Amino acid sequence: MLTVFIDFNSPASYLAFEPTLQLVKRLGTELRWKPFRTTLQPIPEKVPNESQGQSHRRVRALARERTHTHYAKLQGIELKFPVAPSRTDLALGVLAQCSKDPENFIRKAFYAYWHDHFDLNDADIVREIIEQCENIGDINIAQALDSLESAQKFAENACIIDAPAYMIGEQLFIGREHLPWIEEILLSTKTDSSRNLE
Repeated sequence: MLTVFIDFNSPASYLAFEPTLQLVKRLGTELRWKPFRTTLQPIPEKVPNESQGQSHRRVRALARERTHTHYAKLQGIELKFPVAPSRTDLALGVLAQCSKDPENFIRKAFYAYWHDHFDLNDADIVREIIEQCENIGDINIAQALDSLESAQKFAENACIIDAPAYMIGEQLFIGREHLPWIEEILLSTKTDSSRNLE
């Protein structure tokens, strides 16, 4: 079982989505998606008499955005950063309620945020995404924020600090750059299980 924690406004989560799906489908591993609310800040604007600390924060933020854009192009994804990142709590709460297959909802929510810059805290927008999806289970959008709070506490108790985060048993990995290592662990786990059945 691989558990993945994501936020829809996290570019790293968006870029990890398809590679993670490909990985679990290739290995036949069970996958569980969980929400994790992150806090993103807009890139600081350059100001007169910018301090060294301000300059470093701005340059690091620009470098992260360029890196995400570069990897998006490699995946064939058009990644359009909004002027200011917005919260996605309502959509995350719906993800927390998905009792069946959330893959289609996740894909559409990512697209709505990163391509259309839709507000995933808007009930009408989130409801429209839900209506486009099948087989995600019973959703109560009025209770979505409560569902997110419960899911957030679960994630924080599991020491999740950012998204995407991956859990295999008690092993925790923060960041999509760990996918090759995660694949090795899943392969070794699968091999050990096969040996035990012999």
